[in-house]
Amino acid sequence: MTERPTGFWAQAAADPHRTVLTAPDGERWTAGRLHAAANQLVHGLRAAGLKRGDAFAAVLPNGAEFLTAHLAATQAGFYLVPVNHHLVGAEAAWIVADSGARVLIAHERFADTARAAADEAGLPPSHRHAVGTIPGFRPYGELLDGRPGTAPADRTLGWVMNYTSGTTGRPRGIRRPLPGRLPEETPLGGFLGIFGIRPFDGNVHLVCSPLYHTAVLQFAAAALHIGHPLVLMDTWRAEEMLRLIEEHRCTHTHMVPTQFHRLLALPDEVRARYDVSSMRHAVHGAAPCPAQVKRAMIDWWGRCVEEYYAASEGGGAFATAEEWLKRPGTVGRAWPISELAVLDDDGNRLPPGELGTVYMRMSTGGFRYHRDDAKTASNRIGEFFTVGDLGVLDEDGYLFLRDRKIDLIISGGVNIYPAEVEGVLLSHPGVADAAVFGVPHADWGEEVKAVVEPAPGRVPGAALAADLLAHCEERLAGYKRPRSVDFIGSMPRDPNGKLYKRHLRAPHWPPTPPH
Repeated sequence: MTERPTGFWAQAAADPHRTVLTAPDGERWTAGRLHAAANQLVHGLRAAGLKRGDAFAAVLPNGAEFLTAHLAATQAGFYLVPVNHHLVGAEAAWIVADSGARVLIAHERFADTARAAADEAGLPPSHRHAVGTIPGFRPYGELLDGRPGTAPADRTLGWVMNYTSGTTGRPRGIRRPLPGRLPEETPLGGFLGIFGIRPFDGNVHLVCSPLYHTAVLQFAAAALHIGHPLVLMDTWRAEEMLRLIEEHRCTHTHMVPTQFHRLLALPDEVRARYDVSSMRHAVHGAAPCPAQVKRAMIDWWGRCVEEYYAASEGGGAFATAEEWLKRPGTVGRAWPISELAVLDDDGNRLPPGELGTVYMRMSTGGFRYHRDDAKTASNRIGEFFTVGDLGVLDEDGYLFLRDRKIDLIISGGVNIYPAEVEGVLLSHPGVADAAVFGVPHADWGEEVKAVVEPAPGRVPGAALAADLLAHCEERLAGYKRPRSVDFIGSMPRDPNGKLYKRHLRAPHWPPTPPH
């Protein structure tokens, strides 16, 4: 038997009629159709002036256009910059402008955000394209119409440049150097082998979270490259996910613990209605998962519930269900392409069982924060980098996280950076000082709380709180906005101005049990 090729382009050439994508509306795309669309987009972007190393941005829902953009960038040496479509215009504009994106592709559902981003980034009308209709944007089809569906010349590997925020509150692009080789010379789907997911083998990948997330796109693209058809969800709904798993016999997916919460909250008769026995790998990450929730999912779905730890910058660790049940709370051992280290404040390696800062190193290459050399250097020790998490390694190399980034809020698997929210609050004339942090939420894991020191002459109370929340609504995406505001007479700061945020946070969190 002839071995089937890996790598999407080779598969599309060998079997162009195979269904490789089921869109959220049920439309099915063959490999040949998707291949031709990606090739046409490369030709269209090159006609717009893009060259190797240039970036283009996308504000798109889950759909064929997103995967087309990814495949185009990957074979033409471009950087694809996915933009979170929940962002407001000013937030999206920062990413589009900072990335240097020369073309913006947006969906009409996100017209206001896309138009504001394009205006502020100074993109000419000729370089704005809309799926659907957005005033001032050219039709997306114009990028493809009349372009050949054949492979472009000078094919070379490109990357995704995801944006992740930091303590400054300004998102920074994670830019990896382009290797200057053909896409086929890189095992683009090999990443899934870390989780025991094999090429072809009857696998079907369910995309149940937004593709603008680093891991979601990485999992989906890797699955596509090793011969797995993709089934895309646009808006995630718990029962609909179960229906799709049964209908398409889905075998693997990437999830966050909030989705576990919602699935477990379904009535027993609804849960029993669907057959999920096809699932082989329900890989979750991006946020801590309470032990009782994970046990309940394992009881229901079986040993396919697996966990990983990583960052957009790289990773990471992985734990099978069996490993987690033997060592509850672990996020696993280092990937074969990664190395973990726990270091003290002086950069010395700590022995097993001692708490320190978690550092990682990837053998597949480094990265830098786009246009932020200071941030790039500040989180590095040699070849190792950190995102500020604290943890311990046991004698067998299993990692246990003991705290997250000092201020990071993780709500529903999404990172929220308090400095950005605090900056918006401090721009209000009624605020003298502000602190933002996460408090427990039964469904989302955490929700955003603000504590405000009112400006002189301002009366704390419901009216001021409502005014501040309205102020945030105009300037921040919904998931970043405070859900409640408390007032304080004087913010707890030391003589040097350092905020003791832990004093504000502590009353809302249960004490951390000793290791």
